[in-house]
Amino acid sequence: MNFRGARWLVVITGLGLTGALLRWLSAPLLLHRPAADRPDVRAETFAGAMGQGIALGIFGGFRPLVADFLWLQVQDRWEARDLGGTLGHLRLTTAVDPQPLAFWLNGARIIAYDMTEWRLAGLTRGDAMSESVGKRIEAEQARMALAWLREAERFHPGTPVLQIERANVQLNRLHDVAAAAASYRSAAELTDAPYYAARLHAELLRRLGRKAEAYAWLRKIHPKLPPNDAAAAAGLVLARLRGLEADLAIPPRQRYRAD
Repeated sequence: MNFRGARWLVVITGLGLTGALLRWLSAPLLLHRPAADRPDVRAETFAGAMGQGIALGIFGGFRPLVADFLWLQVQDRWEARDLGGTLGHLRLTTAVDPQPLAFWLNGARIIAYDMTEWRLAGLTRGDAMSESVGKRIEAEQARMALAWLREAERFHPGTPVLQIERANVQLNRLHDVAAAAASYRSAAELTDAPYYAARLHAELLRRLGRKAEAYAWLRKIHPKLPPNDAAAAAGLVLARLRGLEADLAIPPRQRYRAD
């Protein structure tokens, strides 16, 4: 048997084992149905789904190939709006190969946004008219997405895009502006963070009424911004400084000197 044949034999054998693993993985998601609007999809069902040691033992050096195959299964379940199947395949994909950031980022977005819409679409007419039910579902899915991102950080510590994604979920799904502001700052303080994370931190501080903090933060970051880099948006940051100076009635002599 040539190497290519041996490789596919290993992959096919490993994939054959995933059927049993997936049944074990997905079972906790569907055992209980406390309400008609959803299966029990608590965040803790992620924990212990499949150890890295098991994945390494089964797939060895073929993990990236197997993970890519499993990601195709995620997409199939996603297109079918299969909540339990999508969750199970997401978890198995990252257990087989946790290195691609795209698996974690797209997984968080599916959990926080798409699954929320699936669950809302499955509500009965009475529940669908209840604002409290919708908010509960949105918050549940947001907490699951945050748990997913915490797990991602185990494999990718100090990664700005994961903390930015956390901030996005906190802002857009939990509507927790203060938590999102803190997460954007955490991201901005990491090496290689995109410039916009720092701007978003300041903007949320301003939205919270913490204008003095926003002003101090922008004064701190503006001198570090390369003037010829469009992504740094040094001119925009300076304009926001001037706006805050007017809001805070800062005397001319105490205002920030851009030169």
